[in-house]
Amino acid sequence: MKGFVFHGPGQSAWEEIPDPALEEPTDAVVRVDAVTICGTDLHILKGDVPEVRPGTVLGHEAVGEIVEVGSDVRTVRPGDRVLVSCINACGRCRYCRESAYGQCRGGGGWILGHLIDGTQAEYVRVPYADLSVHVLPSAVESRDAVLLADIFPTSYEVGVLNGHVRPGDTVAVVGAGPIGLAAVATARLFAPERIVAVDLAASRLDAAKQLGADAVADAREEPEQLIADLTDGLGADVVIEAVGVPESFEMCTRMVRPGGHVANVGVHGKPATLHLEDLWIKNVTITTGLVDTHSTPTLLRMAAAGRLPTGQLVTHTFPLDRMEEAYDIFARAADTGALKVVLGERSHEEVAVRAV
Repeated sequence: MKGFVFHGPGQSAWEEIPDPALEEPTDAVVRVDAVTICGTDLHILKGDVPEVRPGTVLGHEAVGEIVEVGSDVRTVRPGDRVLVSCINACGRCRYCRESAYGQCRGGGGWILGHLIDGTQAEYVRVPYADLSVHVLPSAVESRDAVLLADIFPTSYEVGVLNGHVRPGDTVAVVGAGPIGLAAVATARLFAPERIVAVDLAASRLDAAKQLGADAVADAREEPEQLIADLTDGLGADVVIEAVGVPESFEMCTRMVRPGGHVANVGVHGKPATLHLEDLWIKNVTITTGLVDTHSTPTLLRMAAAGRLPTGQLVTHTFPLDRMEEAYDIFARAADTGALKVVLGERSHEEVAVRAV
């Protein structure tokens, strides 16, 4: 088969690789029908995630069909159409028992496209399949479902839930890329008074408005002042960092009100300064996190009911064998307007329910 292989910082290729096979009785092999590219994949290509070894197939999000399962797999079988989660869970360790699957100590956590071969290929081996894939309802299209593998649960859990968004809050989302836009969409579920999106790109600020942001601000034009003006000088109740650079994190700490929350979602490749000389007295809560995907079943039900605007984030589609072109388009988002790119997207036939 073919897959997209990382060969070191700045080096990658869509090339022939061995077919995956079952290695443990808890494994499944999935034929990939749709896959997407994450900002974290770009961080890997830049060398920001040194744990990824050259020769690793990238990708940690996919929709596909089960083609083979190990003898201990109970919840799925060949022929099932499934969502492959970005997080694998052993189900037995302390963290899995607390639904903190991202911190799994039994061989799970974020491993696909990180510690083992990932989903940007024609087939993928998925460890701990019972807790790491989700059978998809026929009403959810592949291009919508694949966004529920990572960006929506990440934004919802690490941004909105960790930030304790509540009715009546002022929420600032710094970074209007896919993660930030998903944070805008899921923050709306909690009826905040206003959501303010901050970014450098006008196209992404427009997308934020379409997804429900009440106000937008260019990151170069004193967005802290806009937040202050909107809140009578108090600051935002919740600030979600969705970029992953020192400047954006430090901006978030300047925007938050005393007693407020800064929820860091961005993947940081460089140190950021924590200005405790200013923050120590303000009762500010700062959270970090890797997604656990405990919310994925809930988000899937909401998507099936039409409650999540997943498809609005997909701007480009490609066949799988144009992976390198898709990476180029996604990496140059400021020029191309790319939000999420989806590759593959095989159609599926909906099940007809006939009255008896």
